[in-house]
Amino acid sequence: MTAIEGDVKGLDGKGIKDAVIKIDRKDQKATYKPTKTDKKGHYYYGGFPLGSYVVTLEIDGKEVDHQEIPRTSTADSSVVNFDMKEIGARAKAAAPAAGSLTKEQERAMSPEEKAKYEKSLKDNQAKMAKNKELNDAFNVGRTAEEAKDYPAAIDAFEKASTLDGTQHVVWGHLGDCYSAEAKVKAGADRDTLLEKADTAYLKAIELKPEAPEYHINYAIALANQKKITEAQAELQKAIAIDPTQAGKCYYNLGAVLTNTNQTDAALDAFKKSIDADPNYADAYYQYGVTLMGKVTMGSDGKMVAAPGTIEAFQKYLSLAPSGPNAETAKQMLASFGSTVDTGFNKKQTPKKKP
Repeated sequence: MTAIEGDVKGLDGKGIKDAVIKIDRKDQKATYKPTKTDKKGHYYYGGFPLGSYVVTLEIDGKEVDHQEIPRTSTADSSVVNFDMKEIGARAKAAAPAAGSLTKEQERAMSPEEKAKYEKSLKDNQAKMAKNKELNDAFNVGRTAEEAKDYPAAIDAFEKASTLDGTQHVVWGHLGDCYSAEAKVKAGADRDTLLEKADTAYLKAIELKPEAPEYHINYAIALANQKKITEAQAELQKAIAIDPTQAGKCYYNLGAVLTNTNQTDAALDAFKKSIDADPNYADAYYQYGVTLMGKVTMGSDGKMVAAPGTIEAFQKYLSLAPSGPNAETAKQMLASFGSTVDTGFNKKQTPKKKP
């Protein structure tokens, strides 16, 4: 599912309250209940399936303008803004082309007024062409990204960013694609892609600092560069924006740190994930798995678990007794000869290792 949101501004640049927003699906027959802008002129409408839509603005019962969304995305809400200044300018610019001015009106115009009309017409035609080119480039990028063709997606999003550098969603997707492509590279090529991802995420954050996902994705890119302090700082920003993301934030960080062989930092991240969400089963499992790297051998030749290992697997099983990692967790416990009551599977304990 996805959402559509935006702002409606009046000629004075201020938001228009109670403007009616109508949304109709274009690729199939579907009409949704209209919504209205709030006191700041903002509207938000969620719960839409992926597809193409037409967003119509009505003021005082009259249709003022409409815009099309070629394809919505699950990653970000589609932003459709309406500015009465721009709408008015388009109307004036279109008037000569449509022949709405009579010959008498044209004769009554001064050379300066006529030149202004013609310039306005050309400017708006260029703007409309640029917007179409921007939408086309963005859609090509999204198609390539979904197909995991990251080089093609990067080319398309880079083009979109040069056409309009104020679209945070373009920079966000560009950062995602740089990061994804970096995973299949090594050495200097990998480092260059991650640096470009940093730049793209920072631009997205500059344009929309209140979006936690940009801080989270930037943090993961930083972690891949072993910039742990900076990554944690970005996660703290995301958590401050949306505290419910804390468990997930640190879990994702832990996964990246594990993949880059930063064991101690990964343990710290999984522990923070558990502290933020004590019922996050997968965080306990990954914490236990990471602690397995700290197993030692006793004088009797048996494995000795690092402190917290057995408790982590036991907690996972108590929260997810039939989870995807349940059998592995049981095997891990059995490998240490654990006889502690785990509370899973009707309080059966793992069998001791022969």
